[in-house]
Amino acid sequence: MRVLISGASGLIGSELTRQLKAAGHDVARLVRREPVAPGEFRWDPAGLTLDPRALDGVDAVVNLSGASLARLPWTSGYRTEILRSRVQSTRTLADAISRAATPPTVLLNGSAVGIYGNRPGEAVDEHSSPGGDFLADVVVAWEKEAARIPDTTRLVTLRTGLVLAKGGALKPLLPITKLGLSGPLGSGRQHWAWVSLPDEAAAIVHLLTSTLSGPVNLVGPTPATANEVMSLLARALHRPFLIPVPAPILILLLQDAARQLLLADQNVSARTLLDDGFRFRHPTPRAAIDWMLRQP
Repeated sequence: MRVLISGASGLIGSELTRQLKAAGHDVARLVRREPVAPGEFRWDPAGLTLDPRALDGVDAVVNLSGASLARLPWTSGYRTEILRSRVQSTRTLADAISRAATPPTVLLNGSAVGIYGNRPGEAVDEHSSPGGDFLADVVVAWEKEAARIPDTTRLVTLRTGLVLAKGGALKPLLPITKLGLSGPLGSGRQHWAWVSLPDEAAAIVHLLTSTLSGPVNLVGPTPATANEVMSLLARALHRPFLIPVPAPILILLLQDAARQLLLADQNVSARTLLDDGFRFRHPTPRAAIDWMLRQP
């Protein structure tokens, strides 16, 4: 297949590109600068413009663009950028697909488990209602933009959890853990919807040729709490897991980012992906963390 990717240079996009090429697919990239290599096409999502040649001969589009949630704190201006970057990139691609003489077969559009909000004591799947916080509102608007594409193009929204990789969700917590200063975040009993980086990319590759449409949770198949994930990380690094950070301190320092990224309880099911035949390389957080720490 010929696959066009936005966000190809990011954490997920880089691993996805590697896996696609290894599987024999042809990868094209959207870039915001002047193209310098074959298969690069310029776009400006803020201006809603895209080189019309970018979709020529393309079988699938994977949209991974969006301002990083790991950049802290979420100031008022950055909250606007988090929303705008996702909506504008998706609108630009949706409009281009709608205009294309031969539209791609499938659009795999970025999304996030943040749509579910804080759901303590509840198991959630793709049929669960959205939460009512900032991230949930962002993801609802994001997915709504993607839904504007014609029915002739299959749409999958990739509801991604915390990606376990050295450059992923745990990046700011790694130095603290290496110093032996980690411990429970809040109660530590909140569920984290995690997924390893290779499984995240492999799931996207799987969905290129699947018949699934609509939202699909890209999360690991073994539920885990924040304490379980963080204590596994500390143990793998031969460090203690003793020093708690109370929820009020986290909220004082990080405000909504603490509530919605670190303290939210999200026990998210991977059943849809499993039932579709996908097999995880790292089915447990321990396997994912062991892989992560072996990377350079």
